[in-house]
Amino acid sequence: LLVETGGGLVQPGGSLRLACAASGGTVNDYAMGWFRQAPGKEREFVVSDNWSGIRTYYADSVKGRFTITRDSAKNTVYLQMNSLKPEDTAVYYCAARSRYSDTYSDYRHYGDWGQGTQVTVSS
Repeated sequence: LLVETGGGLVQPGGSLRLACAASGGTVNDYAMGWFRQAPGKEREFVVSDNWSGIRTYYADSVKGRFTITRDSAKNTVYLQMNSLKPEDTAVYYCAARSRYSDTYSDYRHYGDWGQGTQVTVSS
């Protein structure tokens, strides 16, 4: 079970940190990813890591602004979002895929999903 927290309303240029807490399993057994979906749009890849957290992959639209990290002791994955833009507004989902999968940007390769958390960037 994955549960996201940390969404909210933020002004352009601001920051938010999303958290994805896992229960019933350990994040160290999985590669983790973050996706987002805006109204009327398809689910979009944001960022992923591999099962060890050493390798990370970012969508071009968030590179240099977003960072994925994980805290094994807390069994939690984080998404630090800086320099937020109105176009970052979406529901953000964390997801887990097999540690043996390198297909990090295709949502169909993720088997477990959180319920999503709303991020709104607006003045």
